[in-house]
Amino acid sequence: MRVIVFGSSEFCVPTLRRLLEGGADVPLVVTQPDRPRGRGRCTTCTPVRLAADEAGIPVAQPPRVRTPEFVAQVTELRPDALVVAAFGQIIPRAMLDAPSLGPVNVHASLLPRWRGAAPIHRAILEGDAATGVTTMFMDATLDTGDILLCRETPIEPGDDTGTLTARLAEMGAELLLQTLEGLAAGTVTRIPQDGSRSTYAAPITPDDARIRWDEPADRCLRRVQAMAPRPGAVTTLCGKRVKVWSAQRVEGQAEPGLIVAQGAAGVTVGAGHGCLLVTEAQPEGCKRMPASAWACGCRIVPGETRFDP
Repeated sequence: MRVIVFGSSEFCVPTLRRLLEGGADVPLVVTQPDRPRGRGRCTTCTPVRLAADEAGIPVAQPPRVRTPEFVAQVTELRPDALVVAAFGQIIPRAMLDAPSLGPVNVHASLLPRWRGAAPIHRAILEGDAATGVTTMFMDATLDTGDILLCRETPIEPGDDTGTLTARLAEMGAELLLQTLEGLAAGTVTRIPQDGSRSTYAAPITPDDARIRWDEPADRCLRRVQAMAPRPGAVTTLCGKRVKVWSAQRVEGQAEPGLIVAQGAAGVTVGAGHGCLLVTEAQPEGCKRMPASAWACGCRIVPGETRFDP
């Protein structure tokens, strides 16, 4: 099968590798342009480009895939399928019509729940008990195409966006192969989405990453888990930013934001209902560290020191 792959993030890498292991002919991988990233603003290529380069596959990085020139480039390759997984641009109708079997998107949610850019973050933040992956026959609007196959997985208490993304990426790669085989054999049925049940996974903003200590401790914990490993949940102490990378829900009650205890296990903070034990933190301008080490360095006084509102 001749397949063109569109993807940018780590989520797409297992899909690309499984296609190659399965013998697919991948004449082109399309990914986002190299961009400055990180504190040093070094130009960095996407994980998908790294995987394609390693496999010796030609790579295209158009700033916009909608240009007539690029649409013609893709169409001339005469693909059997387009596969899209965490790419970051809307594919135009002319390109969606190019493959003989169709355009297939691997989406990290159980559609129609969590259409949009940040389905894994939102599922964790909102306390969903389960999520999954869906393969979808793409149309010209965002995540509204017919469902092809789905697979579900529980969201475990210790999951964060990093661990859940890795699990869903592997599930999605396997489901994609089953989907393409089913399309080729005519055994996969297209099921229209029920738009009345849809929810939207908006992109993550700095405000989403801000810990609100007046929220229940369970939601504060979910915010920490949803924002790890990127962008990281943020709070402030004496006007300086602190990222909270890991935490646990603990019993107790205290004023929201008040640090009530510190020890080898970490720093205990009051929330709107219950308390949170912060176990790993990153003060502004420093590396990640155990919360106990951070607390000693900034001279926290339990019962007096509190996070800024």
